[in-house]
Order: sequence, then structure tokens, then C-alpha cells
Amino acid sequence: MLNVASVNKSFDGFMAVNDTDLTVEKGQVVAVIGPNGAGKTTLFKLITGHLHPDQGQILFKGEDISALPPYEVCRKGISLSFQVVNIFSRLTVFENVQAAVLSHLKKTYKLFSPARNQAVRETWEILDNVGLTKKADGVSGALSHGDQKVLEIAIALGNAPELLILDEPTAGMSPEETAVAINLIHRLTAELGLTILFCEHDMELVFSIAHSIMVMQQGKSLIEGDPETVKNNPLVQEAYLGEST
Repeated sequence: MLNVASVNKSFDGFMAVNDTDLTVEKGQVVAVIGPNGAGKTTLFKLITGHLHPDQGQILFKGEDISALPPYEVCRKGISLSFQVVNIFSRLTVFENVQAAVLSHLKKTYKLFSPARNQAVRETWEILDNVGLTKKADGVSGALSHGDQKVLEIAIALGNAPELLILDEPTAGMSPEETAVAINLIHRLTAELGLTILFCEHDMELVFSIAHSIMVMQQGKSLIEGDPETVKNNPLVQEAYLGEST
């Protein structure tokens, strides 16, 4: 589904992403791991069109999307949930998701059509999928941090993506909230057939849900493979997981 080939991105001479490769197969959950500053978030911004590579190619379902702006990448079927929660805090949970669905359906330009009766079924379906139906009428800014992260995933689902990219989906969550997030990721792939690409510092989470893992080091892709292959790689053990792993 996604193929990142020899992609480079520099900022004032600093190579944030350096000759990086990544492959994501349809239906997989793929993790990108590495220390802070390894280039993970920059890579995700390149894939989603928020940045453009200096060299290399990004293919989505065989189509080169390297130079497309974010809104076109989104319409191709890729959605990104940001590391920092990005929601309309004064709108209700329902309204946040409904706005995303209306955008996907290209109905946001109808300024004089009441939104409350549009895309209602689609919105409730997404809220049900992520477990937020009971909080639909609540103001989003009053949600717990964990529920806000789940809401952002729901907003991303409003764009009907085939590939969902999650930038540290459990950052700042409690253990209980993390367990909910893990279960949600499992259900999104199993029940909706979504392909998921994510980066995460919680190694227990990564190795419990990822089908494939790519390790980044100083902007480069060090290794990509199944969890056991990555876990047993000496360089990975030394650099990221500890020699006792």
C-alpha cells in the first residue's frame, strides 16, 4: 500500500530524514521506532504532504504522492492523528466527528445548509466504532486526555482513510487509557480492515500489536522486519531496547 524509497529531507543542512525506506502492506499494523530526534515525525509529515522530500519517492497504492499538498493526500486515503491533540475543544464530540465527515463528503461549502441533520448516520457509526457514543453530546475540551486522543482518531476516521497514521497515539495516557487505545487499534484493523502506521516509545505496546517494525536512527532506516527479527537484532538491542532484551 505504501512505499517510501530513499527519501531525504534536510533543514539548513541537517539531515532529518536520510535515505529512508519503508514498506507498509495492506491490512498491516506497522510501527516506526527510534529515539527522540530520529526523524519519525518528519517522516510522517513527508508521507502526509505537510513536508515534501528533497529526494526520493513516496508511493501510495502505486501512485507518486511526494509533491501533493496535505488535503490531496487526505483525499487519496491517508489520515494522520497528530502527537499533540488537535480538536475543536468548544464543539461537542459529535460535532467534531461530523465536521470531518462533512469535509470528506465535500459538503462544508454549503454555508447556508444546517449541518445538524447531515451525515448523522456516518457520524454515529464512527463514534460507535471508537467507543464514544455515550460521550457524543459532551464538550470535547472537557474530555480526559485519553478520550481526546480517541476523539482525534475518530476525526481521522471521518475522512474514510485506507491508511491511518498515528503519531504517538498513547502519549500522556494512563495505563488504563493505553489499554483502551491498544484494543481500539486491534479493532480498527480486524473489523474495519484499516492499515495502520504508527510511531511509539512504549516498546511493550509496539511489540504487542505491530506486524512489522522499522527502526530509525539519525534519520536513517536501520532495519525493517517482523517483531522477532527486530527484537533479536544486536544493533537494535544495544541502541534502543537494552542488551538484556
